[in-house]
Amino acid sequence: MLIHWAVMPTRLPVVLRRCHTCASGSFRANGKFRVNAHHKLLDAWLLALCTGCGDTTKLTVLERAHVRSVRPELLDRMHANDPALAAELLQDPVVRRRNRVALDWTGAWRLDTGGQDHSDREVIDVSVTFGARIPVRPLRLIADGCGLSRTETERLLSEGKLVSPARLNGRLTGDFGFLLKR
Repeated sequence: MLIHWAVMPTRLPVVLRRCHTCASGSFRANGKFRVNAHHKLLDAWLLALCTGCGDTTKLTVLERAHVRSVRPELLDRMHANDPALAAELLQDPVVRRRNRVALDWTGAWRLDTGGQDHSDREVIDVSVTFGARIPVRPLRLIADGCGLSRTETERLLSEGKLVSPARLNGRLTGDFGFLLKR
C-alpha cells in the first residue's frame, strides 16, 4: 500500500542578505510589493524587513519592463500584495540570482504524514511530495516521519533495507519515493 507524505510550507522563508544599517544577515518578506511607473516602463519590488533593525530592502521583480509586456493578472496581484505571489517569486531562481539572495527554510515547513502510525508494518512504500522547493535532507525526513533516529535510518540505508531511486544523502527539493523494509 502506497503512503503519501507532504512537505508543506508554513510561512515564507527568511531571506539571507546583509543589512546595510545594522549588519544583520536576514530579512523577513511580508508579501508587500511596490510598483513604480515611469511613463510606459514599470519597476516592481518585493519588500522585506530586516530582522534586526526593521529596515526595508527591495528585491527587484521587474526592472524597466514595458507595460504591455507585463501580464495584467501579475500586476493586479502585485497591487493587491498577494502573499502567494511573494512565495512564488521567492522560489524563482531568476529573482534570487538577480538580487543575490538565498533562502533559509528553517522552521518554515512541516511534514504531513497523514497521521498514520507506520511502526507495525513490515514494509512501508512512501511517496513524498513537496508544496514548494524546500531543501530538506531525505534521511532526516524519513527519520522524523517513521519515528526513527537518524543513525538508525543511516544503518537501514547501508544495510539495503531503505531503498529509493533518489539519492537519500544530501538535500532534495523535489518529489521522491522510498521503500523501507524492517
